[in-house]
Amino acid sequence: MDNKTLYTIIVHSENIAGILNQITAVFTRRQINIESLNVSASSIKGVHKYTITCWTTHDIVEKVVKQIEKKMDVIQAHYFSDDEIFLREIAMYKVSTPEFQANPEASKVIRRYSAHIVEVNPVFSIVEMTGISDDITSLYQELKALNCVLQFVRSGRIAVSTSCFERVNEYLAHHEERYRNQK
Repeated sequence: MDNKTLYTIIVHSENIAGILNQITAVFTRRQINIESLNVSASSIKGVHKYTITCWTTHDIVEKVVKQIEKKMDVIQAHYFSDDEIFLREIAMYKVSTPEFQANPEASKVIRRYSAHIVEVNPVFSIVEMTGISDDITSLYQELKALNCVLQFVRSGRIAVSTSCFERVNEYLAHHEERYRNQK
């Protein structure tokens, strides 16, 4: 991956059908693979937050963000390197209860990663972990080596900037003030 960095792009948009397609089309046109994508309501009513990760260069990520911001229903878009955000993923590991209970090392592994058992029945147990991508993968590899994993699923990245202020809040406040001054 020549000079490529994993960037996190955070997009705020109105909650309009079809906007996700418009945003992902920007990546498709540039032949950039999206590593993870998480979409949810934001803290602002009617505004959704898209958290997208991709491997690319600084020049390309700047161009992608500018193209995304040109979309009509996009309020704002920013890109971040990992040191500019606080990030987490969530993962669930469905493990065989008999295999899990038969191996005392399994519960030690769970505790070492600060994971939690959230469901237990005679057939399977569900382990839940919130953390960074590398730790989630490492826990999976260790549980897999113990031959107890039945299923594994993980979310996309969620992130907030390390800045004291949410940029979209400042942006919306500025536009609202400008609108009031025009009246």
